[in-house]
Amino acid sequence: MPNSLELNVSPALLHTFANHPFHVRKDMEMNELVDSIRESGVIVPLIVRSRPEGGYEIISGHRRCEACRELGIEKVPVRVQELTDDEATILMVNSNIQREHVLPSEKAFAYRMKLEAIKHQGRATSGQVGPKLAQRSNIIVATQNGESVKQIQRYIRLTYLISPILQMVDESRMAFNPAVEISYMTPEHQRWLQAEIELCEATPSLVQSRRLKEMSQSGTLTEHYLHTLLTEQKPNQRQKFFLNQSDVQRFFPPGYTPEQMQNTIFSLLKTWGHAHEHTQNQQELER
Repeated sequence: MPNSLELNVSPALLHTFANHPFHVRKDMEMNELVDSIRESGVIVPLIVRSRPEGGYEIISGHRRCEACRELGIEKVPVRVQELTDDEATILMVNSNIQREHVLPSEKAFAYRMKLEAIKHQGRATSGQVGPKLAQRSNIIVATQNGESVKQIQRYIRLTYLISPILQMVDESRMAFNPAVEISYMTPEHQRWLQAEIELCEATPSLVQSRRLKEMSQSGTLTEHYLHTLLTEQKPNQRQKFFLNQSDVQRFFPPGYTPEQMQNTIFSLLKTWGHAHEHTQNQQELER
């Protein structure tokens, strides 16, 4: 690979990519990576670039670096590449976006960073500006990531959500499409909405979200209307309840993913249901 140098460096010299959109989660995949590195070492070198202030910025390999720190490994193999900010951003996104589990928020900020980098490259190399450059950049991001241009734009809209609402999307407590509509609301109105969601234990439907978007943009939205909207009966509405992940996580081994916890809970409920049915049958026989 041109303009690259392979070294073994201390994890202390490795720094997270600026505004890195992908989280290093302590989940089952991470545990498996730690076990793999414990057994075989780091097979694929991390990709890094030099920092003007010293050390190296990680472009690809944040999880491998964290695993090495956890294992107390003193030297990590890296490939040092000299890249511009735009080149580094594009490579960072491309290296991470194909992970098996990527949160909506991670995709959202990654696509936005990559889009801005491609736009900047276009301005620098061709002097292109305006709608044509934006359209071309959107097409590049969409094509390279197997998404439609419209879907890329939807994901990027999520970056305009306030953090508590974006977290609801990541935790599947709010559907994707309503969240896209809500992203057009002002931050203040989003805070009102978040408070009402917690109070009413309900999230707006797609139709309701579009109504909220229009009212927020026209300046006619009120907190009272928000409360009325979230407490109105939706078509085919069924009563729902949610288990907060932080409340149940303590009952599971470290590294259990939300999907594993959900499957275990359903399995236990199924067992309980059979036992309850058996008890009722016994009571009927004894009468």
